[in-house]
Amino acid sequence: MRAIQFTQYGEPTSVLHTEDVPVPDPGPGQVKVRVLESPVNPSDLLYVRGYYAGIQAKFPSPTGFEGVGIVEALGSGVHDVAVGERVSILNFGGSNWAEYAVNSARDLFHVPDDVPDDQAASFVVNPAAAIVMVRHVLAVPRGEWLLQSAAGSELGRMIIRLAKREGIRTVNVVRRRESAEELRRLGADAVILSTEGPIDEQVRSKISPEGVKYAIDPVVGETGTQIFKALHEDGHMLVYGSLTGEPILVGDDPRYVLAGRRILEVFWLGYWLQRLNDSERKQLGQDIIDLMREGILKTSPGQKYSLEEIHDAVTQAEQTGRQGKVYLVPGKK
Repeated sequence: MRAIQFTQYGEPTSVLHTEDVPVPDPGPGQVKVRVLESPVNPSDLLYVRGYYAGIQAKFPSPTGFEGVGIVEALGSGVHDVAVGERVSILNFGGSNWAEYAVNSARDLFHVPDDVPDDQAASFVVNPAAAIVMVRHVLAVPRGEWLLQSAAGSELGRMIIRLAKREGIRTVNVVRRRESAEELRRLGADAVILSTEGPIDEQVRSKISPEGVKYAIDPVVGETGTQIFKALHEDGHMLVYGSLTGEPILVGDDPRYVLAGRRILEVFWLGYWLQRLNDSERKQLGQDIIDLMREGILKTSPGQKYSLEEIHDAVTQAEQTGRQGKVYLVPGKK
């Protein structure tokens, strides 16, 4: 079968290659899935660059954490999934950028027929992160402000829609003015342009002099530092990515470390998912389905590429101003 692999960490366009590899067989508790689509997520590219601390590659390494496919074979001890069933695949081994993938049966999510392949392929990483961060980790109360950077991303847009549905007000950081207008139409309560001055100063002048109590950031670096400074003294901030690869400077201003009860917490979805019991996972999957049907957790589909076009796919996925999620389609010619 054809599969995308890499033999060392580095820039995706340099180290990712499409190879012929043996078709995998499922072991105990596993299933073999014929992959229909798999998104190119920021976490995939961080993994290829060697920045994804939660999972270490064993070279030559496959990649691709998420996707949708058809179950083709069952390993021993698998009873709650059937051959021929279409499932969402969350693959912690990162091997979904291939024609076939073997996966733990526990990390499959059943998806109904009315959920299109585009949505089923992006069923877990962004939708689950939105639900878990907003509802469970931060537990943002109705009426409070939630500050987020990278607000124009697919996850950022989901958070805007989810917050609007649940009575949470969002203040959203973007770089481009055209993105600001689009997010206001989507339901953003406030939008801040990072090019118009420090984020913390804009938050304190436009939202509240005391800052905001809840914040989410995948950018870190100067953006993350300014968002930390925008926190209320009782603020709680989640960092769920490292798009710049630069540090957050928490202690450069003593005012933010010598007083107050601010919390800066790393959020990794894999940590949370692996600690859910079967009933909790089933409920999370149903919550995602319900919110997808409402249009709250929908993903905007973008361009689709074959496995052979992996360099074009990852280049497009990191294009500034890109519209929609980029997908790899193993069956595409």
